[in-house]
Amino acid sequence: MNVAVTTAAEGFPRRAFTVADIGRMIEAGVIHEDEKFELVGGDIVMVAAEGLAHERIKSALTVAISRALPDHLTIGVEATLRLSDTLMLEPDLAVFPKALFRKSTRFVHLDRGDAQLIIEVAASSLAYDKDLKARLYARHDVREFWVIDANSRSTWMHTGPNGDGWSSIEKRGPDDVLTPPALPGFSLRLGAID
Repeated sequence: MNVAVTTAAEGFPRRAFTVADIGRMIEAGVIHEDEKFELVGGDIVMVAAEGLAHERIKSALTVAISRALPDHLTIGVEATLRLSDTLMLEPDLAVFPKALFRKSTRFVHLDRGDAQLIIEVAASSLAYDKDLKARLYARHDVREFWVIDANSRSTWMHTGPNGDGWSSIEKRGPDDVLTPPALPGFSLRLGAID
């Protein structure tokens, strides 16, 4: 779907949207459910579609995480996460309590600390994910956040959210084994994905 987009006129005020506004726009047909966007600080940010390398890694991670999930957790694949009234993100993968799917809300409503693991697989959005999104997830007390470069298969593992930052950010190569604390049965080497 082709959607008209524009860039902001720097220095001029813009209308800040809320998650409730987005819900009403979807209901009215102004925004279509298949459009890829996020709400960041009240701004609607268009997100580019990703390629084959991205999809291959996301698929392998989905299978591996699903096999390792404890009973009380679930996986959201490109689930729309409402983190606050003006913050709605759509990570590639998110691990959070199953009980959140039982709430009767339009989007998955995550309270601080609910997200055990969030993974962004990036090709064109690597800088955005490592910078702004890392800060946003830290502010929301996501327990662990991974940014994976789909091209090099490198992973930046963020742990210990602390305000706008992380107490630890470790870079792992494609042959290193990835093992998140929330998923004791999970281990994967991105270099082994064919």
